[in-house]
Amino acid sequence: MKKSILSLLVLFMFFFSCKTTKDAPQPQPQPQEKPESEEVVEEIPEEIEAPATPEEDEVKWDPNTPKNIEEFRAAWVATVANINWPSKPGLSTSAQQQEALELLDFLEEHNFNAVVFQVRPQADALYDSEIEPWSYYLTGEQGKAPDPYYDPLKFWINAAHERGLELHVWLNPYRAHHTTGKEISEKSVIKTNPGLVVELENGMWWMDPAQKGTQDRSSAVVMDIVKRYDVDGIHFDDYFYPYDSYNNGKDFPDDKSWRAYQAAGGELSRGDWRRESVNVFIKRIYEEIKAEKPHVKFGLSPFGIWRPGYPESVQGYDQYDKLYADAKLWLNEGWIDYYTPQLYWKISQLGQSFPELLGWWQSENTKQRHLWPGMNVGGEGDEMHITEVINQIMITRGMLPQSKGAVHWSIGPLLKNKELAKAIKEGPYRKKTLVPPSPWLDNTPPEIPNVTVNENLDKIEMTWGVENDEDIHKWVLYFKYETGNWDYKILNSEKRSQDLQKEVGEKKTKLQKIGVTAVDRTGNQSEFIEIKVN
Repeated sequence: MKKSILSLLVLFMFFFSCKTTKDAPQPQPQPQEKPESEEVVEEIPEEIEAPATPEEDEVKWDPNTPKNIEEFRAAWVATVANINWPSKPGLSTSAQQQEALELLDFLEEHNFNAVVFQVRPQADALYDSEIEPWSYYLTGEQGKAPDPYYDPLKFWINAAHERGLELHVWLNPYRAHHTTGKEISEKSVIKTNPGLVVELENGMWWMDPAQKGTQDRSSAVVMDIVKRYDVDGIHFDDYFYPYDSYNNGKDFPDDKSWRAYQAAGGELSRGDWRRESVNVFIKRIYEEIKAEKPHVKFGLSPFGIWRPGYPESVQGYDQYDKLYADAKLWLNEGWIDYYTPQLYWKISQLGQSFPELLGWWQSENTKQRHLWPGMNVGGEGDEMHITEVINQIMITRGMLPQSKGAVHWSIGPLLKNKELAKAIKEGPYRKKTLVPPSPWLDNTPPEIPNVTVNENLDKIEMTWGVENDEDIHKWVLYFKYETGNWDYKILNSEKRSQDLQKEVGEKKTKLQKIGVTAVDRTGNQSEFIEIKVN
């Protein structure tokens, strides 16, 4: 009976109308936060011209494959407070690497295709940086390198790519010191650039987003990573101006930069001035990434509610007014490649319904970027919890069929709740998928592979290749037996051959058709050419 009621509720919420209206009354529920994530701006930084991309109305390349096998499946790996990795500060290099491989092996085995890995939790680095000090969460001492030395980010990138996973680096652009970060070292931005930071009443320190020095520093960090590392994406979460609870409800202490702005003739209200500082920075980061490496995706995971009353029945935290994050604007303008609003509420939750909010965000996706919502997989691991997570995945597929996907907060509950992980793998994630392509970044298909087919006893041997394989990152082998549907295998770029049984099952069903496509860095597949086997 409970399952029937839940199913009806899911269908009802799935078709719920998402209509934008004026603000609802002030929110009651508190935000469901992730438990971790000198000079004043006098002029807007010069815009950096990004390389030409396909026109907005250009038709997405269609490889004419026999089935759609695209879905983004990612999990966050948090390093702040050692939430997910490493398990504690100061582990040996070998122990850190072993823990990392266990996490990545889990994602590969459970048919994920991406990982969002936190590398800058508090103006520090889990990689070799000349801009910021080594992270306390890595070695137990800020500024201390791993011993024996290795570069964790390079290790994670190589291991992820070997397993067919994209790696997106997750950075906090403004947080200078977390309460779990122990003592503030002499290498911290708090000591080296004290004019950029302010102290909050909960013990955290924050860089002032309105200051040019803050924006320049965070931009330099992002671009240093983009230039030196083979990352697939750059990712920011919901921490812009800090949650007001961090300062005991008091206003953000930026009087100095606010007075300087007014003295320079600034006419915006204080709230609009703060939002404009963040807007300028977000647009700048997107343009700088595209100018350097157009294939590197820029993703954002803002708080799941833009403003209470949008859509009309939604209540909750007002990020526009509290975090000074105009997250709707960034999506409307297409300053991102994928958007992951943190929809950490249940399907049936009145005031913060998962499908209702997802529908509203999609209605604001005017540039048709990827909308891959953030899902909370934490819970008791019981049947009701498992059903909720599975239903959210299925609702997302139904509402966003052109670019399916989700990011799970976080990898920790997936590891802890083995029945949940098993249900996801045996259910919606039972087959591997490709990351959906981004036609605004690259709409040109790769070369069609040359395929050779030979019979060898009870097997069909296939080999393939292309003349120029520099941009080939995966292959897809499609195959169909006489009485069945098309099936497929996703193979890493090093693979150049595959055997299939000529006949399967008790009825000796014969292999009938095959085809091989090449997949490039941005997810485009080459044109599918069907080959008859008999």
